[in-house]
Amino acid sequence: MAKPNRLNALLSYGHKGYLANIGWFKAFDKQQAVDANGDPLPWVTYSFIDFIKERLNKEQRIFEYGSGSSTLFYAKRVARVVSVEHDENWFNKIVNTKPQNADMIFTKLKRGGEYSKKAVLLGEKFDIIIVDGRDRVNCCKESILALSPTGVMVLDDSERPEYNEARLFLKENGFKELLFSGISPGLFYLKATSVFYKTENCLGI
Repeated sequence: MAKPNRLNALLSYGHKGYLANIGWFKAFDKQQAVDANGDPLPWVTYSFIDFIKERLNKEQRIFEYGSGSSTLFYAKRVARVVSVEHDENWFNKIVNTKPQNADMIFTKLKRGGEYSKKAVLLGEKFDIIIVDGRDRVNCCKESILALSPTGVMVLDDSERPEYNEARLFLKENGFKELLFSGISPGLFYLKATSVFYKTENCLGI
């Protein structure tokens, strides 16, 4: 290797330093979104996790596109979580692990179909809607009507050009964007997670 000092430094960070403290190596080894204690995390940027976890409370209701460790993370911190999942095998694997205050719904994926409309079809209002599944542009467009008056929308992987349409749509509808870039659990490429909010919002932005 041309830069052995770099390799030695990286290896040493498995036991100390930022990556060890946040549990990045544990997430990498397990190929799961977990923290240093093995507790579940959303598979989003660490900068967003640091931001959101201090602003969640037991009065909030969350809807998320995509189910998994994020469902467990949010359910521990808010009043209610509802998630929609399109992958039937994955749904059947995790549905029995859901907490009492979480509902997981299986819905077949059809672009622009019931999946993207699920938040609205439930007839509820949510404080936070997290778009981290499939058909994300349509999910953002459809679920805006399911937000509470102080609700916020979260779009993961917002750096991807194919999601620019969703970002533009939300801004045209009066939302401001707060972008959190960086790495995520177990992954080393740069990505972004964006929060779309209005002046009066449930996160105190």
